[in-house]
Amino acid sequence: MFEAEFWVGVAFFVFVAFLGYVGAHRMILASLDQRRDKIKSELDEARRLREEAEKLLAEYRRRQQDAESEAQTIIRNAQAEAERVAEEAHARLEELIARRTAIAQTKIAQAEAQALADVRAAAADAAVVAAEKILRQTAKGKVADDLIAKGIEDVKAKLH
Repeated sequence: MFEAEFWVGVAFFVFVAFLGYVGAHRMILASLDQRRDKIKSELDEARRLREEAEKLLAEYRRRQQDAESEAQTIIRNAQAEAERVAEEAHARLEELIARRTAIAQTKIAQAEAQALADVRAAAADAAVVAAEKILRQTAKGKVADDLIAKGIEDVKAKLH
């Protein structure tokens, strides 16, 4: 009489009616509603976490910019300080060179003065010796000796 497909269709409708009578559709809908609410709360949580992460990222970027700005300021200050120290060292070196040059010039002037004094002393000694020889050859006796001694003393006193 009826074929197998007919009985499968009847069994299916009876099964669906039984599920409707038991309230399976309400349980399925409740389960789907719970799942929907859970997914919605997870999405809300994810959205909240994303906003928080964006705020943290913005804060870290601002801090990074501040740190880079501070680093640039430190570099500029260090360069300025290095230039200032180099200028001071250069000025001190110039001053040292000027002082040493002045000391060397002073020593040279002193050496020239000493050499001039030595030459004058040697010339005076030579003049005294020459005068003594000339007077000894031309003047004789006690008068000559007194005259020579007095002349030598006068010359020595004037030259020294």
